[in-house]
Amino acid sequence: MKGIIPFSFFNFKIKRMRLFDKCMVVIFKNEGGYVWHPNDPGGETKYGIAKKFFPNEDIKNLTKGKAKELYRYHFWNTMNLEGINDENLILQIFDFGINAGRGRSIKLIQGIVGAKPIDGICGPITKDKINSFVPIKKDSGTYSAIDLFKEGRKNYYIDLANRKPVMNVFLPGWLNRIEKTKFK
Repeated sequence: MKGIIPFSFFNFKIKRMRLFDKCMVVIFKNEGGYVWHPNDPGGETKYGIAKKFFPNEDIKNLTKGKAKELYRYHFWNTMNLEGINDENLILQIFDFGINAGRGRSIKLIQGIVGAKPIDGICGPITKDKINSFVPIKKDSGTYSAIDLFKEGRKNYYIDLANRKPVMNVFLPGWLNRIEKTKFK
C-alpha cells in the first residue's frame, strides 16, 4: 500500500475545486467585463482584475480563464477559506477580499467572531471561531456571522464613500453587490 494516495484526499481536492468554481460563477457576475472608469483607483479593469494591482497583465485582452487563474493564486489560495462550514460566508469573505482587500476581509470576520489576533490570516483559530460562532441577539433580531459580516461590509463602503466623495458613484453597486453575493 506504500505510495497509494487515499481516496479521501482526492475527494477533498475535488470538493475544494468545486467550491472555488462555484464562487467564481458569482464573482464573475459581480465583476462584469471590461471597464476603465475615471474614478476607479484600480484603473483599467476586466472581470475585477485591475491594472493597478496586476500591471503586467494585458487587461483589455484578459480572458476569463486567466482571470480565474489569478483569482485562484492571488486570492483563493492566500485567503485559505477552506474549512469554514458556511459556503455563503466563504463567498462573502472571498468577494470582499477581492473588492476591498484580502487582509481587510479576514480582519473583519476575525473581529466579528472574536478571533485573536486580528491579523488578517485565516488559520485554524479563526476557522474554529467562525464555525463555533453563536448568533447574537441585538436590537430586535438575531444575527449570524454572515449577517454581521454583511453589515460590516456596508459600513466599510459607506465610510469609504464619505471619506472619498469621488467614490460615491460606486456606492449603490457595492451595496447591491453585498446582497446578491450568495449561492441560489
